[in-house]
Amino acid sequence: MKIAVVTGASSGIGRELLLAIDKEYDYDEIWAIARRADRLEELGKKCRNPLRPVCLDLTDTDSIDKYQELLAQARPEIAMLINAAGCGVFGPFEEQDLKAQLASARLNSLALTAMCHVSLPYMKAGGHIINMGSNSSWQPVPYQAVYGASKSYVLSFSRAIGRELRHRGISVMCVCPGWIKTEFQAHAKHDDYIRYVDRWYEAGEVARQALKDLKKGKSVSILGAPVRRQVRLVKHLPVDLVMDIWCKQQGIE
Repeated sequence: MKIAVVTGASSGIGRELLLAIDKEYDYDEIWAIARRADRLEELGKKCRNPLRPVCLDLTDTDSIDKYQELLAQARPEIAMLINAAGCGVFGPFEEQDLKAQLASARLNSLALTAMCHVSLPYMKAGGHIINMGSNSSWQPVPYQAVYGASKSYVLSFSRAIGRELRHRGISVMCVCPGWIKTEFQAHAKHDDYIRYVDRWYEAGEVARQALKDLKKGKSVSILGAPVRRQVRLVKHLPVDLVMDIWCKQQGIE
């Protein structure tokens, strides 16, 4: 049985990536992982490939064990793994709820790591892993310190295992979008600290660009020329200056 596995599948970029691969590829099943069963049931009605809802909260480490048990029972070939689940907390690090920040770090970094590790024994040559990074992957980001750091981890991790898995014929690509209109932004409650946004993109745009870049064999997918220019610029500027510019844009001292 050949399957695709998508985390964060109930909304945002995860949902759009699932719908995009459903149109482009044929699978025996798509395993859609998220917390909200009703969203997954509704999503299944939009797919041409059979969709299996897998209701898991990946901030809970027991969920990885449950996913591993499902794989052991089904013994599928995972042709595509998309790690799109993520969350963030915006605001001064010392003032934000510790549990929320640790949950963000676990979901963005550790759960993604675990999903890759548990899935790889079921992947063959020609398989693909897509990990969700961010434009924040490229620099330290004051007032979203944990989120930015977790996404820097995702970028570094994706590049490293991509090199390791090259001999197995498994590709790894990190998607690093700019500002995207999703539920994530509402949940992050950023209005007091994020005042300047140069441009909003749609989740569907990110998904379409990601699939184009995957077919080109790219290790990183970045939507939009302005975002790509920013990434190139950040690589050449002193880190302190980059953070100063960010804080000035947001009107934060």
